Amino acid sequence: MAEQDRYGGWFGGNKADKVQEKVQEKVQQNIPKGSGAEQDRFGGWFGGDKVDRVKDRVKDAVSRDLPKGSGAEQDRYGRSFGGDKLPSADQVRDKFSETSGAEQDRYGRWFGGDKLPSRADIEKRLPQTSGAEQDRYEHWFGGHKLPTRADIEKMLPHESGAEQDRYERWFGGHEAPSAKELNKSLPSGSGAEQDRYGAHFKPTPAARIRFGGTTSTLGLLQHAVLPSFGFHSGLSLIAYGLGRYTDTVEAKDWLWPSAQVANAWWSAVGIPVVHEGLSLSAAWSALSYDQKLLLGGVSAWGLRLFYRVASRTLRRGKDDPRYRTAARKQPDFWNKAFFTVFLPEALIQTLISLPFTLPFRAPIATALASPFPEASSLSRSVAIFLFAAGYALEVLADTQLASHERKKGAELNREGVFSIVRHPSYLGDALAHLSFPLLLFSAGQLHPLTLLGPITNYIFLRFIGGDKENEEHQEKRFAKESPAKYKELQQYKKAKNSFWPSLAEFGNKWLWTVAAVGAGGVVLERSLGSFIRS
Repeated sequence: MAEQDRYGGWFGGNKADKVQEKVQEKVQQNIPKGSGAEQDRFGGWFGGDKVDRVKDRVKDAVSRDLPKGSGAEQDRYGRSFGGDKLPSADQVRDKFSETSGAEQDRYGRWFGGDKLPSRADIEKRLPQTSGAEQDRYEHWFGGHKLPTRADIEKMLPHESGAEQDRYERWFGGHEAPSAKELNKSLPSGSGAEQDRYGAHFKPTPAARIRFGGTTSTLGLLQHAVLPSFGFHSGLSLIAYGLGRYTDTVEAKDWLWPSAQVANAWWSAVGIPVVHEGLSLSAAWSALSYDQKLLLGGVSAWGLRLFYRVASRTLRRGKDDPRYRTAARKQPDFWNKAFFTVFLPEALIQTLISLPFTLPFRAPIATALASPFPEASSLSRSVAIFLFAAGYALEVLADTQLASHERKKGAELNREGVFSIVRHPSYLGDALAHLSFPLLLFSAGQLHPLTLLGPITNYIFLRFIGGDKENEEHQEKRFAKESPAKYKELQQYKKAKNSFWPSLAEFGNKWLWTVAAVGAGGVVLERSLGSFIRS
């Protein structure tokens, strides 16, 4: 038996039943009405003896602590990111970055400002086309015009993120260059290789003026005429050395045609090949039809004259009698000859060759300075006529004179083209040189300086060498060696003009023969020109 039953009398009498009833009632009050869980068993620990209140409070506390979002780490450990309350979905979206995660966005503060560029700023800089090659390189294939400098400036960032800006203090300054300073350093031309690597070709001043240099007379003299004079002076120095070695002044006559032709080819082809890096075929292809025609005419003129001078010297076997003067007999003649004979002729050759050197050395500058920029087929025909007629006069004069000299004891030659003027070869030379500026006029490249060529040539033929020198030598020689020929020369001078035909010669068959050759040259050029251009 339990002690309360066995010793019931000890607790107030023999009324055991009353004791038992009280004990049972007390036990029933202390029995929990809920589950056996801790929150039910120890409900009294949470504020009272009423289990229902405990249950309500437990439910409320649990409900508050339950996550409202997903079970992801950012929801379960939300307190690690700044508070006891987890952020709502809207709050999380508000914190999402509107920009990309690229370095230039995440580390924007490294590139010159505390504010990252907004989405609108980035969209303004985005290309409007795709990144395909046909869009990125469309300008190479005939599309829209290249963007102007203003268009490029609009797309430029106000501050770059380049190393020279981030680490600019390493390079001697504390402030990065502004956008305006960067814009000033931008190239104004295209990005093509000929612009980006133009400095690699290091063209000479003469080559630079070919592509749009100064058109002033002073600029052309400095960059085109003076180099041409240097070219002729160098050749004259070589001729002087050969003449002094062989004791023949006639060496300068060999140089007269060859130097001018050489200068024409050097100006037309040599300079582009040597100084501009072109191949021979490319340099030739770069010439216009009129330039090729001009170069061909000069070459034909020079080759004929060179053959005439060389064959005459070889046939004679000694120096030309015209140069056996009193000055030649002086002991110091050769010491002075370069400055008194060879170098002055180099200057004259430079001026005479202007029509067929300046258009090649400065084609753009010549065209811009031309007072008649429009091409003319009529002036080309006139130029071809004059050249063909003049060249025919020279060839006929050489042939007829050589044939007459083979006749022993013959009188002074006054037949053939010599019946037109006394010096038909000099007239033909003047007509040929007059044709060159007319050809330039037809091509729209007649620079006023080129007119000095035929003018200088005419002055030299009439008053320095040629006509004047030749007749003075003939009179002296005939007066000593052949009085009969001297008398014939005086009659010849009265009957025929020295250089220009008189009106009386319009009935001369040889004059019309020469004119017919000139007309034939025009027909031939037009036919060949149409075939070549087609």
